[in-house]
Amino acid sequence: MDDPVIAPRPILRFAQDDLPSMTPYFKVSGSGNDFLALAEPPAEPSAGEIRAWCRRGVSLGADGLFVLRRRGAAAVAMDYFNADGLPADLCLNGTRCAVRLALHLGWGADRVTIETPAGAFAGRAAGEERIAVELPGPPAAPRELEVEAAGGRRHGWAVRVGVPHFVLVLPDGLADAPVATLGPALRHHPAFAPAGTNVNFVHFPAAGGRRRMEIRTYERGVEAETLSCGTGVLAGAAAGLALGAVELPLTVLTAGGFPLEVDARDGRWTLTGDARLLARGELLPEAGRVPPPPAWAGGPAAFG
Repeated sequence: MDDPVIAPRPILRFAQDDLPSMTPYFKVSGSGNDFLALAEPPAEPSAGEIRAWCRRGVSLGADGLFVLRRRGAAAVAMDYFNADGLPADLCLNGTRCAVRLALHLGWGADRVTIETPAGAFAGRAAGEERIAVELPGPPAAPRELEVEAAGGRRHGWAVRVGVPHFVLVLPDGLADAPVATLGPALRHHPAFAPAGTNVNFVHFPAAGGRRRMEIRTYERGVEAETLSCGTGVLAGAAAGLALGAVELPLTVLTAGGFPLEVDARDGRWTLTGDARLLARGELLPEAGRVPPPPAWAGGPAAFG
């Protein structure tokens, strides 16, 4: 007997006039920090849209979103939003990705000035899929601080690199770093109220000869560990310099597996590393229609 012929299901198609509302986007990644990018959108996305689009599994998913607008010859402006939909003054990996996207769009030849709420920075191509951003060093030296959290005294360094960070040094390595437990306890600690803080766990490997650092980060606004955090890398480097544990130039390995390079000259710091363009497409309305996660799922209720 012949196999039955199964009629193919019709493909749902839209007439040109019936196309649903679509939002063009780019998906980018900086050493594991991934972002959605909107280039000169007709309107700013709402906080609810950003939260929905950044939800992993039920929408595209990302650590954050930035809006990029051209400001003239080799100059752009960037507004950055964490995955919770709230704006942040600075995300350095996001800034490096924004520079890469601006150059890809032809808004500069090999370098561009990028304006952020934290200031205007110089960005440039530094090789294939690599971008360097130059910025002023931390406005103040890291401040040694000890707080009570998660049942113990936690000694670290508070430092601001556009956004607040708290750096803890783990001499035995990062494999067992309590990022998921101690990270949120410190992120919301009263010592860092009202804005809270990012939390970085760093290790200075003995084999590194004072020029290597490893880091894991619990990111404020993502409310989870991310694969990389550019401002966290600079915060960890600043703490390492204050301790006399490292010297520049410094190579930093993040959880994403990409090394980032930190250097400084004449009071200005440079962060160099991977910044890649992953995809481009159009967000359909269903990407923005997601339910809030239930409390027992373990995710922050604000997402959704």
